[in-house]
Amino acid sequence: MKPNWTGVYPAVTSNFFQDQSLDFETFETNIEKQIEAGVHGIIVCGSLGEAGTLSKDEKFALLASAKKVINGRVPLIMTVAECVTSEAISFVKNSEKEGANGLMMLPPMRYASDDRETLHYLHKVADATDLPVMAYNNPVAYKTFISIDMFKDLAQNQHFESMKESTGDIRYMTDVINEFGGRFKILSGVDDLAFESLVMGADGWVAGLVCGFPRETVVIYELVKQGRIQEAREIYRWFFPLLHLDIGNKFVQNIKLAEVGAGMGTEMVREPRLPLIGEEREKVLAVIEKALKSRPVLPQI
Repeated sequence: MKPNWTGVYPAVTSNFFQDQSLDFETFETNIEKQIEAGVHGIIVCGSLGEAGTLSKDEKFALLASAKKVINGRVPLIMTVAECVTSEAISFVKNSEKEGANGLMMLPPMRYASDDRETLHYLHKVADATDLPVMAYNNPVAYKTFISIDMFKDLAQNQHFESMKESTGDIRYMTDVINEFGGRFKILSGVDDLAFESLVMGADGWVAGLVCGFPRETVVIYELVKQGRIQEAREIYRWFFPLLHLDIGNKFVQNIKLAEVGAGMGTEMVREPRLPLIGEEREKVLAVIEKALKSRPVLPQI
């Protein structure tokens, strides 16, 4: 199923048992609940999450698990976050072979490549398969900025259909739209800027707290696209303290606690991450519990 890069695309968590092995049952249950809530695609092995703790075999095991439960109902996107170009090429070829429908691709990891190097990498890896690509622009986390001039270059390559916009600067998205029109689909990649991005013309939302609150996320997206801005804004304001949990070094632990609160997961993480404890944990739980107690009645969409 070819992605059209519109709507809500959860970057689902990877799930573990206490012994650090993969918990496929919880992983598949969460994906099923995402689809039941109306999401438009699924992204696995997200780069800022726990993908860096996974072996390549584990990543492909998760891809296979997701493919099984999705069963062709929505597009399945694999994240490409590699350090070496040759390894990235091998990875995307295997992703295509194992059933991915598209790729979310980052610039080279660890090394902060310059513009020439970044473009060379992105083109070379994208051209290794027939899969469509969403270029992930997150200079805050990865220190590599894909500028408008660089997107002009990527626009010549038909593999690049979309961008995940995570610069944190809402103004940049309007510059991109003014420059490219509809050449690239734009998906907001910052949870607590998503409503603003959608109002300003984003086509979708690569979401994090959706992992615990999928229906609210989908309803906000649908209401904005229907022009029902006031209704969407009210739900977003309720959601906002939760969405802040997607920001910061321990966002994975935060999201997994939200999954627990919503009955959609466990809080087990893979070391070196550890579950939250003490005052830090209590503060996150307080945000989640307050949201659950005031959870809004969602309108028909």
